[in-house]
Amino acid sequence: MTQAKLELVLCWHMHQPEYRDPQDGRYRKSWTWLHGIKDYTDMAAHLETVPGARAVVNFSTILLEQLADCAARIERRLAGEAPIGDPLLDALAGDLPGSADERLALAAACLHANRAHMVEAFPPYAELYRTAEQAVAAQAPLEDGELGELVTWYVLAWTGESVRRGHPPVRELLRRGRGFSPQDRRGLLELVGRELAALIPRYRQLAARGIVELSLTPHAHPILPLLIDHRVAHEAMPEAPLPSRPYPGGRERAEWHVTRALASFERHFGARPAGCWPAEGGVSESTLALLARAGFAWAATGTNVLRHSLPGGAEGAHFRRWHATFRGVPIACFFRDDELSDRIGFEYRSWDAAHAVDDFLARLDAIRREWTGAEPPVVAIIMDGENAWEHFPYNGWFFLQHLYSKLVQQPHVGLTTFGELARRGGSAELPRLTAGSWVYGNFALWIGDDEKNRAWERLGEAKAAADRALATRVRDAAAREAVLEQLAVCEASDWFWWLGGDNDPAISRDFDEQFRRQLAGLYVRLGETPPQALHVRIATHTRHSEEAGSMRRAGS
Repeated sequence: MTQAKLELVLCWHMHQPEYRDPQDGRYRKSWTWLHGIKDYTDMAAHLETVPGARAVVNFSTILLEQLADCAARIERRLAGEAPIGDPLLDALAGDLPGSADERLALAAACLHANRAHMVEAFPPYAELYRTAEQAVAAQAPLEDGELGELVTWYVLAWTGESVRRGHPPVRELLRRGRGFSPQDRRGLLELVGRELAALIPRYRQLAARGIVELSLTPHAHPILPLLIDHRVAHEAMPEAPLPSRPYPGGRERAEWHVTRALASFERHFGARPAGCWPAEGGVSESTLALLARAGFAWAATGTNVLRHSLPGGAEGAHFRRWHATFRGVPIACFFRDDELSDRIGFEYRSWDAAHAVDDFLARLDAIRREWTGAEPPVVAIIMDGENAWEHFPYNGWFFLQHLYSKLVQQPHVGLTTFGELARRGGSAELPRLTAGSWVYGNFALWIGDDEKNRAWERLGEAKAAADRALATRVRDAAAREAVLEQLAVCEASDWFWWLGGDNDPAISRDFDEQFRRQLAGLYVRLGETPPQALHVRIATHTRHSEEAGSMRRAGS
C-alpha cells in the first residue's frame, strides 16, 4: 500500500440560467444577484482568508454577463437613471409596485428562502414572513410599510456571512430588526451594487495569485452531447424514447456555445481557461473532441460515466488520472467522486462543522491508505457552489472555513487544481467513453421523458425557423447576433431539467413558462408571430419527489 500524498481538487460550479425577459429585458427572477451577494461573495472570502487554500471555480459565462449587467443597472439607478428592472432591487431603490398583483408577486418572492437557516434565524423576519404568507394566501396586498420591511429583510437574509461580518451597517440593520427607512434601503442597494461589481475582479485577482484556477461551462449551459446528436442518450439508456427528429445543426450550435464562452471569459478575466466543466458534466466522444480542438487541456464529468465506459466498471478507477484522444487530439479527463461530493452537498448540512470535516478527512485518509496505484490518487470534489449552502447554518461559513483550514494542515493531502494535474501528464488513455452526465451517468434528466422530448421538439421548431430567417432575410450583423444569442438561451439545460419526471409541479410550471417565453422571444427577434403551440403548457403531469427536487439545489 502506498503512503503517497493524496491529490485533492475542490471544484465549485457557479451557474444560473438567463433570467432576463426577451421582450422587455426585465429580470423575471432574482437568483443571479441573490447568489452573488451570498454564495459567490462567501466562496471568494474563504479563499482569500485561509492561507494555503486552493480551488477550481467554474463559471457559466451567461452568469458572468448577468452579474456584470446587474451591477451596471444598480449603478445607473443610483445615479438617478432608469429603474433596474428587477422588482426586489427596484423596491430597495424606493420603487414599490402600485398594482395589487405586482405587490402580491413581490411579497411571494420574499418567501423563497430556507425556512430554518434564513428565516427563523431572524425573529423579525420570521414574523414578517408569516404575515406575508397569510397575505399571499388571502390575496391581500401588504401596505407600503410592511412590504418595504419585508423586502429589506429578504435581502438581509440573503447576504453572505462575509458580507455581514465585513460591513457594520449590515450588522446594525440586523440588530435593529425593524423600522427600516428609505435611506436604509438605499444603503443596502448600494452595498449590493458594490459587492456585485467587485465579484469578477475578486476572482480574477485570486486567479492571478494562483489560489484559484478559473474554468468555464459553455455559454448558456447547454447539454453539448444532446445538441450534437441526441441519439447518444441511447448509449446509457438504450430503451429511452427520443424526440422524433434530431436537433437541426446541433454540432455548429455546440461549437458556437464554446466559442462564445471563450470570448466572454477572456473579456471578463483577461485569460483563456485551461479547462471546462461541460454543463451537468455532460460528455460524449464528440464533445470531448470538440473541447480538445477548442484548446481545453482538461474536462471533467461524473464517476458513473467512467463506470459505464470501462469493462466491469473498474471500481476506484476515478482516482486515476485519465486522458482521452477522440478525433486525434488528447484531453485530460477527471471524474467526480460522487460519494464525497454528495456528502458535502446533502449530508453534512445537518452535522456539526468540526464533526463533518473530521469525517471527510477520515474518508480521504482511507482512500489514500487503501490506494495501490503507481501514482498518487486524485479525488475530485465537484459540486454546485451556490445552492447547497442555504441548507447549512450560517451559509456553510463554519463548515467551509474549518474544511479549508484543516485541509491545508494535512501532511498527506495536497490541494491542487485540474490544470496543474493536466500539466504533469502521465495519465492513462481512456479507450472509449459512454456518453452521460454527472447524474446517474446518463441524460435522463434532460431527454427521454414525454415532457422533455416535447420541449426538444418546440426548440427544434424554433431552430428551424431561425435557420430559415438567417438564410433569407436577417442580414444585419447585430440582428443576426441577437438571434443567435436568444437561440442559445433557449438551448440551456435548465428548461429540460425541470420538466417531466419527479419535479415539484410549481417549479416545473414556472420553468415551463420561462422556456416558452424565451422561445417566443426568439420568434419575435425573427420578426415572426410566435406559434400557437407556445401558448400550451409543456408541463402537464409532473410529480413531486423531495429527493429529485433537492438534487439540483445541492448537486452540481
